[in-house]
Amino acid sequence: MPIKTIQSYSELASQLKPGEKSYVLLYKSGSEASECSLANLNKAAASSEKFQVMLADVNEVRDIHTHFDISTVPSLLIFEGTEYSNVIKGCNDPSFYIGLFQDALYHAQAAASGQKQKHVTVYTTPSCSWCTTLKNYLKSQQVRFTEIDVSRNQSAAEEMVRRSGQQGVPQTNIEGEVVVGFDRNRINSLLGIQQHTNN
Repeated sequence: MPIKTIQSYSELASQLKPGEKSYVLLYKSGSEASECSLANLNKAAASSEKFQVMLADVNEVRDIHTHFDISTVPSLLIFEGTEYSNVIKGCNDPSFYIGLFQDALYHAQAAASGQKQKHVTVYTTPSCSWCTTLKNYLKSQQVRFTEIDVSRNQSAAEEMVRRSGQQGVPQTNIEGEVVVGFDRNRINSLLGIQQHTNN
């Protein structure tokens, strides 16, 4: 999907549509972190046509970040319909943004079909073998999840430790409930996964 440049809060408000998910990247042209975020978001946006992604340069657009009390850029604002729902700060890998879009698409499809899956976020590092085991297990159970590599995302790492009090990975956030390590029984319980045993 092409990223649309907007020039004001009123233009942003006019673009938001009920029942649709939209993203707005607030960035500062000339800033290394902002240019990194924009480049990676562009790569991710090319992989999905389902969502609206907008862009506002705070050098030129002065009323969006103040309206939402955003003090640092780059910041990716997430809107559920016309409601502001979340913000993701800093430059993230294209894979992170792709995961974000895929997760949103899955939830939209599940809602349309009457299914409801809990929101699942998995915090990992590349060298963590239990992280791979956990991800493979979730995939085998057809559980969609967003993966965050905390070795590349300092703000997410800090948020993870704040929630759980622990630095070790993997950690799984299931609708606000944090599971540290690969605790299969607890994950099954929180996700309502029925384990079948062979007699």
